[in-house]
Amino acid sequence: MDVGLLSFILVAIQQEWHLSSVQVGWLGSVNSIGLAVGAVTFGILADQKGRKLMLMATLLIFSVATGLSAFTMGFIGFIILRFFVGVGLGGELPVATTLVSEHVSKEKRGRIIVLLESFWAVGWLIASLLAYFVMPQFGWRITLIISALTGFYVLVLRRHLPEDINKGTTKGNRESVSVKLKKLFHKEYRHQTIMLWIVWFMIMFSYYGIFLWLPSVLIGKGFSTVNSFGYVVIMTLAQLPGYFTSAWLVEKWGRKPVIAVFLLGTAIFAALFGFSTSLTMIMISGMLLSFFNLGAWGAMYAYTPESYPAAIRATGNGFAGGFGRLGGVLGPLSIGFFIDHGLSFANIFSIFSLALVIAIVVILLLGKETRGQEID
Repeated sequence: MDVGLLSFILVAIQQEWHLSSVQVGWLGSVNSIGLAVGAVTFGILADQKGRKLMLMATLLIFSVATGLSAFTMGFIGFIILRFFVGVGLGGELPVATTLVSEHVSKEKRGRIIVLLESFWAVGWLIASLLAYFVMPQFGWRITLIISALTGFYVLVLRRHLPEDINKGTTKGNRESVSVKLKKLFHKEYRHQTIMLWIVWFMIMFSYYGIFLWLPSVLIGKGFSTVNSFGYVVIMTLAQLPGYFTSAWLVEKWGRKPVIAVFLLGTAIFAALFGFSTSLTMIMISGMLLSFFNLGAWGAMYAYTPESYPAAIRATGNGFAGGFGRLGGVLGPLSIGFFIDHGLSFANIFSIFSLALVIAIVVILLLGKETRGQEID
């Protein structure tokens, strides 16, 4: 919901504060810097202090910073708070998937994780509806205050979330960060670590570059602001069947084939979206782009925690996501830079397609299959 809302709010504050495309790109990128810091920091802390505690902490950081950002009066204050919003959200993602992966049997672990990640699309859909119905009437500040109410969900997590299976039971909980990091590059995990870092980087480079700018790109293609927001709602709906298809296939085909196929679909339809000029082609390619991109994203969240033992699982998950967030920094920045320098949407989206092809090659060459694998 937060990432989706940001894509719509960027349109509003660009007009209100007269921001350049590069400044708008920086807002998206600072958010990703926060996501990277949060993923690494709370991935480490989740191995040391426990998954449940860190999940609640990250949700509170995200919610408080989101609420405060509604009261900012200019670019500097907003960008500082967006960093802390990113820290909270970035920490939550790997901690949540690590926690859930340790509570689900191997026969359905991949499917459950992908279904968990499908609620990313539900959040995007809620963001689209808020942007379409609330923002025009009440403005972006009230919309942010509504999204800050997620902080109250900590009360639900505290009461109903199961305790950590591995908390305090492994030697890894007492190891230093440097020791954990060395283990990620031990010969047993080195290829998997390198593969995960590269693939996450390319996925996030393309995802944040495309989706944070999606409303602005549609406006650049000649559509009104209101119509553009409505079209994004429709494209967002296509994310859900993408997740559900991936959730079904990930236990049938395995993790690697599903990720490779869905990344290939994303690359093809990203290029087609960039070249599309008619509404029909924009909507078809945009919906299929959403379908394949988020299906790959969900499968990656199932795949990543299965690559490491319990002692370094959250750390490995967090570092992979954190490195990937660097791609999330460069994606929005690069679109702002390319637009300011007159590059066409066709060429910009072709660059994202190339990044996804690189990810496919890397996962096929270095990745190992983890379907049905026992985890401690």
